[in-house]
Amino acid sequence: MSSPQSYRPQVSNDLSGRVALVTGGGTGIGLMIAQGLAAAGAKVYITGRRLAVLEKVSVSWDRQIGGEILPLQVDVTDKTSISNAKKFIEGKEGKLHILVNNAGQEGPKSLFFSDPSAPESKTAESLGTALFNNESLEEWADHYKINSASIFFVTTAFLGLLAKGSEDEKGYLSSVINITSISGLIKLAQDHFCYNSAKAAATHLTKMFSTELALKNIPVRVNSIAPGVYASEMTLDEIPSDLVDKIGKGINPVPSKRAGTGQEMAATAVYLASRAGGYVYGQELIIDGGYTAVNPSTV
Repeated sequence: MSSPQSYRPQVSNDLSGRVALVTGGGTGIGLMIAQGLAAAGAKVYITGRRLAVLEKVSVSWDRQIGGEILPLQVDVTDKTSISNAKKFIEGKEGKLHILVNNAGQEGPKSLFFSDPSAPESKTAESLGTALFNNESLEEWADHYKINSASIFFVTTAFLGLLAKGSEDEKGYLSSVINITSISGLIKLAQDHFCYNSAKAAATHLTKMFSTELALKNIPVRVNSIAPGVYASEMTLDEIPSDLVDKIGKGINPVPSKRAGTGQEMAATAVYLASRAGGYVYGQELIIDGGYTAVNPSTV
């Protein structure tokens, strides 16, 4: 154990001098995280396909709060775009300390699935046929591309720069944080089999990356955050308490009786990226207000 003299809690969450990249950082959960990292002192590049959205966030960020937020247009489903982003960061910074794989979409939905009164739900034949006809293989492939495959390609593209970032300070490793979801942990479809299974794949990618990099002595930690009901482009800009359970689509109501806050999301990411979380490897932090505690899940 560290001696009391060597433990300095006042700097455990300080990200000054750290360089971060947050995919899908212009809105929703990605924006919450980007702002949290910057407030802790980091220089944060936010990526997305819509440059105007990223630029608006960057211009509006008050640097007196701390850190920087800079726009970088990237399509995480395109290898050339990812490679160009890697070259840009390499040229500007020469290294990377924090990578947040947040970009994602909701994917195909079959809203009749959870409605027992829907005509599609009358028989096994009608339900199966409706699901088969309502969704397409192309939709599933596109969805897995952004919600799962992008984690693999963005992480591998930046792996060398992340390892370079770990050279700055002995024992203070660079960090990859994958934003998964409780949808990948619960045994309910929530009307979107595709999204939930893709998020489950993202959870397992986190564990595989963490294990394989550790076994190969690559100095990069990999963890994930599984949010519950949070405001985002996939839900609502603001979620009042009376809509939490409607959005969550659980069997039982969320014990906290509210949506998660930006502060809670940002603080969790800062913890994993900072010295405070430096001993955490291959873990998924579930921040869901108790959703998985009262609904059927794999945890």
